[in-house]
Amino acid sequence: MNVRYRVELSQVERTELKTLLGGGKHASRKLKRAQILLAADAGASDEEIARSVGVGGSTVYRTKRRFVEGNLERALSEEPRPGAERKLSGKEEALLVATACAGPPKGRARWTLKLLAGAMVKLTEHKSLSRETVRRRLAENGLKPWRKDMWCIPLVDGEYVARMEDVLDLYAEAPDPEHPVVCFDESPVQLIGEARQPIPAEPGRLERYDYEYRRNGTVNLFVLLDVHRPWRKV
Repeated sequence: MNVRYRVELSQVERTELKTLLGGGKHASRKLKRAQILLAADAGASDEEIARSVGVGGSTVYRTKRRFVEGNLERALSEEPRPGAERKLSGKEEALLVATACAGPPKGRARWTLKLLAGAMVKLTEHKSLSRETVRRRLAENGLKPWRKDMWCIPLVDGEYVARMEDVLDLYAEAPDPEHPVVCFDESPVQLIGEARQPIPAEPGRLERYDYEYRRNGTVNLFVLLDVHRPWRKV
């Protein structure tokens, strides 16, 4: 047993871990970490824990270390994975999206990854930008500039970029309860009603709805969202 990282759970922590293992949908790795901590708290050796939980000894060691050096939440969570720093900042990614959604350069039928990379070099301080970086950022936003049925933002000019940066700067500010940042959106919603009464379900048969419906006009749906906390008003 690794004495340096001895796990001693409080009663509250034991209850939390047992509740976690008792039900609900959780990642398999998180459940295994909970089992590791409970077994370590009960006095099991690292070898016994690894064998009973079905993990490697290094996993047992890391989980115990993260608990002792941190807390229960840290021990159950994923460790940050090292990776290359993102080439584009948040503002630059927003600019890339806006550019891809605008009309292509004169004489071009559509945007290509190479054209977008070149446009970003002109619009930012980057000396170069790979097509793969552009492709990944577009994929994250579900954008395919070569498709003709997508919704596009109009011309991206200096005024548009300046206003976009004002909005992005506002979103980047630290949360302030006295000055919440609220997003407002609206959408028309069609009201429909059944033309015929549905047929209730019976043993061996699903409930049935008629394909015909009656229009009952439209209403405007207004939604307000706080960007920094789980609050909304409809």
